[in-house]
Amino acid sequence: MFLLRRFWPSLVASTSWRQSQVWASFGTGPKDSDGTFYEFRTYIIQPAKMNEFLKNTEEHIHLRTAHSELVGYWIQEFGGVINKVFHIWKFDNFAHRTKVRKALAKDKEWQEKYISRNLPFIIEQRNEVVYLVPWSKIEKPLKEGVYELCTFLMKPGGPILWGEDFEKSVNSHVHVGYSKLVGVFNTEYGALNKVHVLWWNESADSRAAGRQIAQQDARVVAAGELRNWVPVQHELFGVQNVLSQKVSVALS
Repeated sequence: MFLLRRFWPSLVASTSWRQSQVWASFGTGPKDSDGTFYEFRTYIIQPAKMNEFLKNTEEHIHLRTAHSELVGYWIQEFGGVINKVFHIWKFDNFAHRTKVRKALAKDKEWQEKYISRNLPFIIEQRNEVVYLVPWSKIEKPLKEGVYELCTFLMKPGGPILWGEDFEKSVNSHVHVGYSKLVGVFNTEYGALNKVHVLWWNESADSRAAGRQIAQQDARVVAAGELRNWVPVQHELFGVQNVLSQKVSVALS
């Protein structure tokens, strides 16, 4: 589970700085062009330095978003490694990403105020390059809630093999109405044959209740029988409006 800061998914109560700080941002609009892709970045942070890392991020992330669009930023709480942040960035194409990375390397304020301070706190960094599947687009939730990232291992062959059946399965959950679909992403670089589905829920409890209803819904059951995939991980994030003043609205 991740905490999602409002730049735009970890369910936590607002009883500490770490627990109340979550970022999120959303960008909506026309269907992404063929070259558009998203980068999933994961950082594992030293436990003793997590609050300092997050505070510095809150203060200086605007220096990073000046270069490219942030889709979402989360803090891991449930469903995997803790003391982990997960963020999604949108790029027009690979040339655009290269241009951004070069610009960041030359941005002295970003390097001095953020990178030099936060880099020593990071234990490990990972990334994936993903595309939206053809039938998906980024949808902006209307209010704060919790976000669930579901990861599936697909049968080799790509969307031409599993795309239609998987779309039916995803839409069967959409039709039940307990959760809002935010986006469906297919991995290009990273662990292959993976698809990530990002959902919005009003709360963790409404998600749990909705799942129980869905498991008894004939449409969900029928769509599940079409499977050319295996679910491998579920992660949950909570969201609060913390950094919205500092980040342009733009939803990944």
